Amino acid sequence: MEKPLPSLAFCVIMDLVGYATFAIPLLAEFADVVWAPISAAIFYKTFGGWKGAVGGMVNFIEEILPFTDFVPSFSIMWAYQYFNARQTPVLKK
Repeated sequence: MEKPLPSLAFCVIMDLVGYATFAIPLLAEFADVVWAPISAAIFYKTFGGWKGAVGGMVNFIEEILPFTDFVPSFSIMWAYQYFNARQTPVLKK
């Protein structure tokens, strides 16, 4: 069973928190070491299932690598699930 789609506002806020660690001069990469596993766990809990697990790993890598904090991984997953759910045809009996 799929988890309900989180709000877009929540996803944008999570992306902004990840970007905020990039904005801290000199402490950015240290902050990423702390934030990356937290962000990955939140990503998995938010989206669940295999998409949440794979997305959480990608999110962890994106947060831990230098200069990649600007990628809005939460918002990308939200958009993927939102538009994918809208295109799923409903089969009638």
